Amino acid sequence: MHIPVETIPLGDLEQRYARCRALLSQLQPGAGGLMTFSRTSIYHLTGTMGFGIFWLPREGKPLLRVRKGFERACLESPHIAIAPFRSFGDLAGLAAEHGVPFSKTIAAEQSSLPWSLADLLRKKLPDVVFSEADTALAQARSIKTEWELGKMRLACAGHAKAVEEILPKKISPGMSEMEIAQITIEVFFSQGSCGMTRMNNYGQEMSLGHVSVGENGNFPTFYNGALGCKGLHPAAPFLGCTGSIWKHNCLLTHDAGFCYEGYNSDKTLNYFAGSPEAIPAKVKKAHDLCREIEAAVSGKMKPGAIPSELYRLSLDMAKTTEFADGFLGLGDSKVPFLGHSIGLCIDEWPVLAKNFDKPLQTGMTIALEPKIGLPGIGMVGVENTWEITESGAACLSTTGRGEIICVE
Repeated sequence: MHIPVETIPLGDLEQRYARCRALLSQLQPGAGGLMTFSRTSIYHLTGTMGFGIFWLPREGKPLLRVRKGFERACLESPHIAIAPFRSFGDLAGLAAEHGVPFSKTIAAEQSSLPWSLADLLRKKLPDVVFSEADTALAQARSIKTEWELGKMRLACAGHAKAVEEILPKKISPGMSEMEIAQITIEVFFSQGSCGMTRMNNYGQEMSLGHVSVGENGNFPTFYNGALGCKGLHPAAPFLGCTGSIWKHNCLLTHDAGFCYEGYNSDKTLNYFAGSPEAIPAKVKKAHDLCREIEAAVSGKMKPGAIPSELYRLSLDMAKTTEFADGFLGLGDSKVPFLGHSIGLCIDEWPVLAKNFDKPLQTGMTIALEPKIGLPGIGMVGVENTWEITESGAACLSTTGRGEIICVE
């Protein structure tokens, strides 16, 4: 008999359905339900990474249709009605058979479906009008259940131990970025990481994260982050470069995701190849500013706080300093955000950025990442993952040390 590793409790799934339905009523009141296609959304709402389509009617029991993996889906998601299907043309009949027929208007997860498949879906369901469900799904996923928060806390604890306690003892000057990345992977797996770094936004890919020595921290980037990384190759612009060596009295910036049972921690810290006394004064000063910004913003990350105002606070703190130009990246690599929600993906909603004016809520998890690019030196900064509680923000991803870690 096959036994799954874990199943999500029914009560937890029901909380998620209730949140999705409430948001659908607010954002798409004309839709009779929502339809998801991405593996991540399907997992969030069923507990299995099913390859198919999930239908959550406004009323009635949800239905998962899978193109492949029916037996596995039934094992991992025992609380959900599941049916196999071969063609989009079968979907309406299957839904009606299970007593949850499609509504005239369906809110669909549009960002996860290619044009070709979206056109085919419309062709096979000519009587259905599709509206967007992405906003409701993103907002629903932003507030974690206690079950999800348990996963997040374990991910962050494993991440902190890996990079603050274990990794500094295993790396040394003379190693290449790629060697350090390989050691990081080994350490992460030893602490429970599953090795995934899932991204939400279109075209964003990542493996582990970035290990950047010195000026490589300012290497031009097209991914949505401040830290530069020369990477393995133009076809694999992440991890680290085999030809870039960490030398004495040189900075190393380590920005990586740690995924535990699907849920992510995001964390950045700096290592220095030398003694604390050898750290350049400019590096110390810039790094201290990042820590001051983290402290000021995290102190205001409470339920009801406005993300755009937190972002503006960070800009105000940086603009009167000598580091204003390098804050959040140099040149066209500068990013227009200070932090982002995190969970099943690294880059989730909301973002601490302009125009994000919906208040923070209890149960959200936010990666806060003030960074400063220093020309000719590299990038300094901090990043930690925080949980929004009723009394304020609780840091999950550090043992309490925010200073640059020296390795001699």
